[in-house]
Amino acid sequence: MLYAPETENIDMPTLHAELNMPYTLTPGKAAGTFLAEIGNRRIVGSRFKSGLTIAPAQDFSHIDGEDDYEFVEAPATGVVTAFTKVGEAVIGLVRLDGCDNDFPHRLLGEPELGGRVEAVWADDVETSVLAIEGFRPAPDAVVGTVKPYGETAAPIEVVKYGLKLEYEHAYGPYYGRMFDEVREHGRVMGVRTSTGDTALLPPREVDDITHKRTGTWKTCGNDGTIRGCSIINMEFRGQTRPPPYVYAEIVLDGASTRLIHMIEIANFEDGKKIGPGTRVRAVWREGERTGSLTNDIERFEVIAG
Repeated sequence: MLYAPETENIDMPTLHAELNMPYTLTPGKAAGTFLAEIGNRRIVGSRFKSGLTIAPAQDFSHIDGEDDYEFVEAPATGVVTAFTKVGEAVIGLVRLDGCDNDFPHRLLGEPELGGRVEAVWADDVETSVLAIEGFRPAPDAVVGTVKPYGETAAPIEVVKYGLKLEYEHAYGPYYGRMFDEVREHGRVMGVRTSTGDTALLPPREVDDITHKRTGTWKTCGNDGTIRGCSIINMEFRGQTRPPPYVYAEIVLDGASTRLIHMIEIANFEDGKKIGPGTRVRAVWREGERTGSLTNDIERFEVIAG
């Protein structure tokens, strides 16, 4: 009998994963106007009735929530109030001349706290704060003044964004052993609880209930019982299969925790016949396995009778 976290002589590479979330942003009137004018090498700010001046422009004062303002043009010069190094880049706060808040942006060269800086404009960049490449040291830069802004361009109403994060994930001895077994032997293994014979899935070092070390490895069955489920009958972003199907929490025979997987159904009415207590069986994908519960177990099917 194998004790956790011992593994067989199988090496799985680290998992290359990507977090990718496209979305849209509605910046509002003030920020939208700032974005519409930044490509013209003009920094739009907001001057409130109280006299507070903020750049980039905002619809509300961050001091008291005041929303009565006029657009002004802030100078492209200022002083460094704070900075930090992030890898090779330096990110800092710049107090633009005549403004009452700090403008976060990249600092170029060797910045000094309290040192004067000026904006370096990028070529061919529009509707983005990156139209300013960064702020470089400019000890002799003349102190600028905030000026009234005449007619502004129409504000940008929608900005498309995309967050993409690539990373490598190391499985570790517990998840690694589980995925090794899926790939090499087509079986799901967990570790026994600290006090009983049922297995925890996914396997882990510490029992969630007793906070003691978990026990030995155990092979769970291909059959199981649904403990909770939802019928998915509409399309949405991120689906891995077309609807309809049942998204189910399944306790495999021999396990004490739930495994999430999918049950294919022909139509919505068939899905209504499935619920907590329904017995199901794993259907393994034919051909070479990859070490993924999602891919190597193609689906679960209802056990007749």
